[in-house]
Amino acid sequence: MDNEPSARWHWLTFERMVTAVLFLGIFAMAARLPFDTDSWWHLQSGRWIVENQTIPRTDPFSFTRFGQPWIDHGWLAQIGWYLVFDWLGYAGPVLLLAALVTAAYYFAWLQCRESNRWLQAFILIIAAVASGIIWAARPQMVSFFLTSVIAFLLYRFKQGQRRIIWWLPVVILLWVNIHGGFAIGFILMFAYLFGEVGNIILKTGSPGIGWRGLGTLLLVMLACVAVIPLNPNGFQMLIYPFRTVGIEILQQFIAEWQAPNFHEFYLHPFIWLLLAAITSFGLAGKRADFTDLTLVALFTYMSLLAVRNIPLFALVAAPVIVRYSSGAWDRWRGQPEKKPVTSSGLMTAVNLLIVLLLVGVAGLRVAQSASAQANLAEQIKTLPVGAVEFLRQEQPPGPIFNNYNWGGYIIWDLPQYPVFVDGRTDLFDDEFLRQYLSIYLGENGWQEKLDSFGINLILIEPDSGLARELAQAAGWEKVYGDETAVIYTRQN
Repeated sequence: MDNEPSARWHWLTFERMVTAVLFLGIFAMAARLPFDTDSWWHLQSGRWIVENQTIPRTDPFSFTRFGQPWIDHGWLAQIGWYLVFDWLGYAGPVLLLAALVTAAYYFAWLQCRESNRWLQAFILIIAAVASGIIWAARPQMVSFFLTSVIAFLLYRFKQGQRRIIWWLPVVILLWVNIHGGFAIGFILMFAYLFGEVGNIILKTGSPGIGWRGLGTLLLVMLACVAVIPLNPNGFQMLIYPFRTVGIEILQQFIAEWQAPNFHEFYLHPFIWLLLAAITSFGLAGKRADFTDLTLVALFTYMSLLAVRNIPLFALVAAPVIVRYSSGAWDRWRGQPEKKPVTSSGLMTAVNLLIVLLLVGVAGLRVAQSASAQANLAEQIKTLPVGAVEFLRQEQPPGPIFNNYNWGGYIIWDLPQYPVFVDGRTDLFDDEFLRQYLSIYLGENGWQEKLDSFGINLILIEPDSGLARELAQAAGWEKVYGDETAVIYTRQN
């Protein structure tokens, strides 16, 4: 009995402190300025749904596609992002973004929680850095979180919790109403299916689900397919992921859809993780589980095709790397690491101080990122804030031709001007987007193309090809200009 107060005082062991630092660090990293160029049209879609009490089936935001069929696949997440922004201002998206990222890595941590704590923290932090390239207030971040949930459910199923697999159709049902990325869930299921067949055929000796488990997984996958039509767009969502991937211009002109350029340092954490995976498999001193190999190989392949897949690789591969690197570490040391159960009073106080300092840092990050002043300053750097205010005041006649990346912001902040184009690439086909690029670059025939759309107003960057052509063309007048944007109007 006399030792109980001392045990309670010593609850914050070094290992628990390392875990707390891991998640506080990830939360602090994710508590960033929350918006990118696409966040704005997602917010406006959420606002439109809330105000109209219905989900759009046709395009309400552009004049080039107005009234045409549109699949708003992220409707449920858009409502969430809009409501937290409406209720809490910038603090809402900042906190929700940080919570989604931290929760995603919590489910990754659950797949390797018995491993070496130092390696856990180190590898998961590197994985978080690698995945940070997509962190923004978009439905895509809910997909990121649900990817980790699906990976966790499949891992626990493989470890013997056979009933847990029936949560997969529930997650897919939610996911198909949140983002078109639900196809990632099926990629994970197929990876497990392929990997477990490989384990059986190759007799790797790894604990697997066996033929009976494979039958259960196939049945669950069929149930997952069956729930896909249970969304406002019905059976169209069955082929929606293929429609988006099939837009060729995405791979040609949009950076996140292109193969990674490893001369860019921000992509190097992916290289580090890949090298860590290869080294860990080689030094673990045991035959690799074929499912683990499949997961790492498949998501590596996807990442080498498109930058946007690197965060998925980081999230899926990190627990695998931790498990194998822990085995390699124990083998290299010659014995498993002995984990202390308690700490001294002094060490507990030091551990608590470290945790409290990280809590303070995370709180400061949230406060800075939620500042309206900081968000406005960032918007002024990257968006046509001054030009949009000019249009709001002067209201020159449209229709408007706008930069692709600014379309979402105009949809949100200047809805009285339906946009020419925006980030909804699934709405604008290859032919239209190539026509947009031809105009934007100021290629031959740009005047005729603008005339065909009846364009009277142009909002673009001052160093764009079209801006250079407009500066010398008759019939157009520059009415506004700053470092970010210029506005030209047609002269009658």
